[in-house]
Amino acid sequence: MEKSPNSEERPSNPAAQHAENSPRSGERPEEGKQTAPDHYMQKTDADKHALPVPDNVGAKHRNPVLAQPPEAFTGLKLGEPATVAAGVTAVLKSMEFSWSEAGVGRGTKALLNLNQKDGFDCSSCAWPDPDDHRSFAEFCENGAKATASDADSRRADPDFFAQHSLVELSHMTDRDLNNTGRLTHPMVLRPGDTHYRQISWPDAFQLVADELNALDSPDEAIFYTSGKVPNEPAFLYQLFVRQFGTNNLPDCSNMCHESSGSALSPTLGLGKGSVTLNDIHEAEVILIMGQNPGTNHPRMLSALQVAKRKGAKIISVNPLHEAGLSHFKNPQEFTNPIKAVGVLLGGGTPITDLHLQVRVNGDMAVLRGIMKHLLRSEEMNPGEVIDHEFIREYTTNYEEFIATIRNTSWESIEQMSGLTKEQLLEAANIIAPKKKIITCWAMGLTQQKNGVMTIQEIVNLQLMKGAIGKPGAGTCPVRGHSNVQGDRTMGIWERPQKKFLDDLSNEYGFEPPREHGYDTVEAIKAMHEGKTGVFFSMGGNFLSAAPDTELVAEALRKQNLTIFVSTKLNRGHLVTGKTSLILPCLTHLDIDMQKAGHQFTSCENSMGVVSQNKGVLRPVEGEMLSEVAIVSGIAIATLGNRSTVDWVGYTENYDTIRDAIGRVIPGFDKFNQKIRKPGGFYLPNGPRERNFTTANGKANFTATTMEGHRLGAGQLVMMSLRSHDQFNTTIYDYNDRYRGVYGERRVVFMNPDDMAERGIRERQLINITSHFNGEERHLENFVAIPYDIPKGDTAAYYPEVNPLIPITSVADVSNTPTSKFIVVTIEPVAEELPEGSTTAVPLELVA
Repeated sequence: MEKSPNSEERPSNPAAQHAENSPRSGERPEEGKQTAPDHYMQKTDADKHALPVPDNVGAKHRNPVLAQPPEAFTGLKLGEPATVAAGVTAVLKSMEFSWSEAGVGRGTKALLNLNQKDGFDCSSCAWPDPDDHRSFAEFCENGAKATASDADSRRADPDFFAQHSLVELSHMTDRDLNNTGRLTHPMVLRPGDTHYRQISWPDAFQLVADELNALDSPDEAIFYTSGKVPNEPAFLYQLFVRQFGTNNLPDCSNMCHESSGSALSPTLGLGKGSVTLNDIHEAEVILIMGQNPGTNHPRMLSALQVAKRKGAKIISVNPLHEAGLSHFKNPQEFTNPIKAVGVLLGGGTPITDLHLQVRVNGDMAVLRGIMKHLLRSEEMNPGEVIDHEFIREYTTNYEEFIATIRNTSWESIEQMSGLTKEQLLEAANIIAPKKKIITCWAMGLTQQKNGVMTIQEIVNLQLMKGAIGKPGAGTCPVRGHSNVQGDRTMGIWERPQKKFLDDLSNEYGFEPPREHGYDTVEAIKAMHEGKTGVFFSMGGNFLSAAPDTELVAEALRKQNLTIFVSTKLNRGHLVTGKTSLILPCLTHLDIDMQKAGHQFTSCENSMGVVSQNKGVLRPVEGEMLSEVAIVSGIAIATLGNRSTVDWVGYTENYDTIRDAIGRVIPGFDKFNQKIRKPGGFYLPNGPRERNFTTANGKANFTATTMEGHRLGAGQLVMMSLRSHDQFNTTIYDYNDRYRGVYGERRVVFMNPDDMAERGIRERQLINITSHFNGEERHLENFVAIPYDIPKGDTAAYYPEVNPLIPITSVADVSNTPTSKFIVVTIEPVAEELPEGSTTAVPLELVA
């Protein structure tokens, strides 16, 4: 629907959509005062009881439907790692992928409306868009891939499923599953069936209702949410689940930035970041930790380029030298005749001033070392390094924190970080004289056992410098999915706060459940132990995103019913309960026509800006429904007269959903008017205004515990990571050109000295064993390649190595799986994979 009765007219000409009062670089937006809930708080320790160790190797023989990607090699070729990100290659790859998936017409139209003020939000990462001017090509290479995938004109229709059994589909690669095309019709898998078959929407809704209503308790159902789900369907989803009677609402936040929220809420009063995009532009120092923006958040490089050209210093802390943190060629500058030649022929903008090649999980020690140097510098230059005025007015626990810094030895800092005192002094010298400091981080920190405490150390550094609540300074957790932050704001959380439930009750006249539900890890345990009967996934690929793949597969197979609301086929749809449904939905870029007209939804990005998604492409032929319609249909069938919610009215006009959100969720008053402003609106953010809504009303320093790890003989630490042709669990191709790897994903990056000590040659096959609390998990037939990574550390792609991660290996407080810290041993196999070959050969046959 174009407008609500009280909204202002939207310009039809995109060129006229530059709001005159848009914040410029360094300025702060008007965002209101009523703080929006973020639904993050510290958790109590989860139950750590042991579960059976799955047989990762035997599972592929025992279960015809593969839960893991197939082992067949796809043709490894190695090149030199890149030192420059983006550039002409990124432009060409974007166009090639877009046109091959969606066709020239659909692909081009989609890209030109991507991230525009009157268009739709990118369905991949949650990096914010500029407040004012936006390029006609306001997207990155991976955003183009995600959009092209959504715009795919190929169809996985009922005929396709009739031709391919689950067994056959499971032996396809994850890339090829994604490339089967858009899901077009609701499909059902009945007990004993080998193929999904078409089912009508009313019958699908009734099937879900019958299974849910047959449970002995609503708590026997699990309702998972992907961060791709927009605000309006997310709000309805949690409303339906709570009217059904449970808080079992695990989401992808549990597996990614839960550690960020758990650290930020008690220290700053809000589990979200405190900076805007304009702050990035104005920062004097930007510290980037546990993050690879060149692949995972490429548009961030444009912001870093602006900051660099204004004189900012950038410190990157990462076990790998990533291309995006080396040099950047901005593709948007190719459209400027003055800049184009220089960009084409030059080496790109240098991004990192200092790279600290930290050991995996050495980040806390890096921060501790930097702050130890800053404390010493303050002693030598009183009042010039530490912001004592800010500390006195706004903070508590400073003395306890300082005692922790003083009592930490340089020996332990160097041992844990793998860096020298002198290297950390170089970083401290960059930070010491500056006041505008931003620290950015992602899963390299959050998916560690001590992830919460490491992020609290980031807060300590920011507070020490008074670098929060002013332009150019603050905390910046970089979210990995388009609306993962918005879903939490909408109430997708297993531990809802009392006020939110009270407001929901007042709006809808029912008593929501008050007992906490299962998070992702606890949901998997409950499913595996037979405590649940229904698993409902609103988007995503739960099987491949979660740790301990084969244990998760066993848990899913124990359900009576699994339900997957999706746009494309993935491996998670193939490992099912006794009965299973695939319910196809529209994407961000599909035109969503309802009774009231052309509808739009909204998303919240990493920096708290809520903006609209208005589809621009006619959906491919089929019977897809919007996520709003699917949730409403299931709610009507399940709840019947137990619910007085106007589910039909909500489906006909999404403005009515936004009106309800405005009454229930603080910060969303006049939602329908504000969302129609070009570029959307900022949610209130207390820390941004030095309003710390913690229990004591202060920003809290934390005295954290720094514990190193001890490895057994021959053990290494493995971290999981993405390739460049990948977004989360979606695989676009087999290449990782920034790291010089082409045509293959079953690789392990190893330090050359570690390879030599184990007698492993380049391209040699290896078997991997993970070790945790006396448990072992095994994977076979990966390919070792030498790489510049700290000795004792290795890296490999997920979801391929997810089976090595125990479900009980989680971060303290947040219960996030430790996907970035896997203790492994590696054994060589007397075979090697020749260049470009899909078949390994015995070593003695290699020339």
